[in-house]
Amino acid sequence: MKAHKTGFRVYYEDTDAGGIVYHARYLAFAERARTEALRMAGTPVSALQEETGLVFVVTKLGIEYHQPLRLDDWAEITTTIDTVGAARCQLRQIVTCGDMRAATLTVELACIMQNSGRPARIPPRWRASLQALSNQS
Repeated sequence: MKAHKTGFRVYYEDTDAGGIVYHARYLAFAERARTEALRMAGTPVSALQEETGLVFVVTKLGIEYHQPLRLDDWAEITTTIDTVGAARCQLRQIVTCGDMRAATLTVELACIMQNSGRPARIPPRWRASLQALSNQS
């Protein structure tokens, strides 16, 4: 699989008064893309919680804005995994609109026990899905 692409339309609610996507909306777009990447790999995040009591949480986030998205643009987010550790993984998400790169995000996720918030090893099924999206596989 290597990379997952999710497309989306920019709506009025995503923009500021000038019709440019508000900077924080990129985080919501990226969250949805990460969720869809895992779902398409056969491991929906809801199943992780239901089956194991574990969840992924963002522990680090970096975003570089290149060019703005605008009202009614059709954009895509390509999600890949850079590294997978015992309880953490790092993802790269690239937001594009046609040939234009709008933003690049690097996101570190940690697997934790929902009840206690303590770190937990990523279960084998989810590890395999993450590795399927990996640049290293």
